[in-house]
Amino acid sequence: MIDIKLLRADPDKYVQAAEVKNIPVDIPALLEVDGQLLEAQRRLQELRTEQNRTGKQIARLDGVEKQDAIEEMSRIKAQVRHFSEEISRLKPKFDELMLLVSQPPDEGVPVGHSDADNVEIRRVGQVPRLDFEPLDHVQLGKALDIIDIERGVKLAGARNYVLKGGGALLHQALLRLAVDAMLEKGYTFLTVPMLVRDGVMYGTGWFPVGRDQAYLVERDQLSLAGTAEVPVTALHADEILEEAELPKRYVALSTCFRREAGAAGKDTYGLYRIHYFDKVEQVVVCPNDKQQSMAFHQEILANAEDVMKALELPYRVVNCCTGDLGQGPVEKFDIETWMPSRNSYGETHSASRLYDFQARRLNLRYRDAEGKIRFCHTLNNTVIASPRVLISLLELNQNADGSVTIPKALRPYMGGVEKIEPPRK
Repeated sequence: MIDIKLLRADPDKYVQAAEVKNIPVDIPALLEVDGQLLEAQRRLQELRTEQNRTGKQIARLDGVEKQDAIEEMSRIKAQVRHFSEEISRLKPKFDELMLLVSQPPDEGVPVGHSDADNVEIRRVGQVPRLDFEPLDHVQLGKALDIIDIERGVKLAGARNYVLKGGGALLHQALLRLAVDAMLEKGYTFLTVPMLVRDGVMYGTGWFPVGRDQAYLVERDQLSLAGTAEVPVTALHADEILEEAELPKRYVALSTCFRREAGAAGKDTYGLYRIHYFDKVEQVVVCPNDKQQSMAFHQEILANAEDVMKALELPYRVVNCCTGDLGQGPVEKFDIETWMPSRNSYGETHSASRLYDFQARRLNLRYRDAEGKIRFCHTLNNTVIASPRVLISLLELNQNADGSVTIPKALRPYMGGVEKIEPPRK
């Protein structure tokens, strides 16, 4: 959520943010409701002051004067009731519109409509050239008997899968490598609920704009979160931390759930766009300082790159354009890993800087050195997400004999096994 004072001061900035982020909101309507709400609150405050003054006078009066004062009190009470009802009517409208307002992107964020307009910053690693006809990850998974999409679909419908044997072990090895890498950097490891209250989804900005993407457990007013960012960022909601406690550096491993609404016919092949996956997520909660936020943004991006380098996977970093930014982030960097079967780089990580957007919605605050209560800043990024990254890992490490070489960094987590080989017939 943005600061309404900033919107009042420069509404055009937020109109433009809605346009470039392609997240519609009626800013003029919001300002009109805001004005009406402010006036109603002002009048209510005046009436309550008048009510208190009149109440004290009644006790000191008698006769006609007292009767007049009692009648005046009745008039004031009626007005208090009117403006209280007016505030009760306007506040939900105000909150509904405020929840749709996008945070303006930072300077330097490229303007564009979709991920096709993202701007490449750098490429790391060389894309290998194979001297044999390569298989894609689905073909490899079937030949090696490590991925079973057909039975995943039988169990849960389209965009589901089963990992088995070496595939399941490789999946877990990736996650454990990522967790260990973050522990070495001093991050605190969390296990968090992934079935969360609606307030947590609204607070982190996943509702209302992203509600269609969530699996809803409506009977219990809970939702399955699409990333551990949601519960981890909300961990200190409604708290006042001390500045000395900041930054909070957290890492969590969780299963993530996404409906992929609106993605029919898009990326339906294999493991790219699926309904559930496991992810190691990093979250930073830091003081309300733009320079610190920008430094932590580079830190969490570097953390993910270190893991990719350890896996020896070729990737590129892109600066996401406004249309691919989302409602809350002021800047986002994606890591895209080379995927031979797609003949392109595919998104595997997203590093977002949100300033106080989530903290305002979550009422996540801290007391600074001068004793002033301020909203925190929040950031998040993937460390690794699997099985999507298995697309790259399997396809880039395949051999002519049908086996797949396990990257050296993962072998300690695989019991020293160096290759996944086709089953003996």
